[in-house]
Amino acid sequence: MLLANISIFPLDKGVSLSPYVAECLDIIDKSGLDYTLGSMATTIEGEYEEVFDVIKRCFNAVSMNSERVSMYIKVDWRKGASKRLIKKISSVEGKLGRKLRHE
Repeated sequence: MLLANISIFPLDKGVSLSPYVAECLDIIDKSGLDYTLGSMATTIEGEYEEVFDVIKRCFNAVSMNSERVSMYIKVDWRKGASKRLIKKISSVEGKLGRKLRHE
């Protein structure tokens, strides 16, 4: 299972980018994949082809009305693992013996 932490935004639309982020989140949410929205990026969990298809659709949506787009993608793949959005956080919390604040 693959985790992809992504941030996609136009560079030519001023300081408020939330409309473009919202457009991408709509695509991600409707994909049916598990995801976590963060304040600086979104993490998506799924099979390689599914996740990168969603990323491509987000890029296409943002680039449709922009002359320049910035995109950061960080990927973590682990064979046979699932539900890592939750398990990775639970693992760290278990080692500390307490709940942590997280997005």
